[in-house]
Amino acid sequence: MSISATTLAAIVRDVAASVHAAGASALVVVNGHGGNYVLGNVVQEASLGPLPLHLFPGEADWMRARADAGLGTSMVGDMHAGELETSILLHAHPDLVRPHYERADHLADDRPHLLSRGLRAYTESGVVGRPSLASARKGRELLASLVRSFGDYV
Repeated sequence: MSISATTLAAIVRDVAASVHAAGASALVVVNGHGGNYVLGNVVQEASLGPLPLHLFPGEADWMRARADAGLGTSMVGDMHAGELETSILLHAHPDLVRPHYERADHLADDRPHLLSRGLRAYTESGVVGRPSLASARKGRELLASLVRSFGDYV
């Protein structure tokens, strides 16, 4: 399933308005997909309104989590289905990780037209990163670090 950026922005704004009407003083939007640039824009625009929005996790949260878990890849190189995402899946839902993921590494650090051409312009498999470096331990430590970071938002 996919929704447009316009629809996503409208949903977040509607939820924020409802939460504000219910008396909340702030709202944390949890971004489950790093490529949702629209969420950053909606949160930034909301800073001018009556209900402050916060977007979690932010870049600093991800960087801290990567360091805490001992990931060997960078945020640029490990962009999709690589070490980070595969580690989280190995910890939380190992049944969703494809067999032979250890042989699926694909490096594509130079992606100048990603936003206009999409991921398929840089990978046939959908992998941009090194899933071969993933482990359930890293996934557990990534999530534990994010849980600790979330405390800064509430």
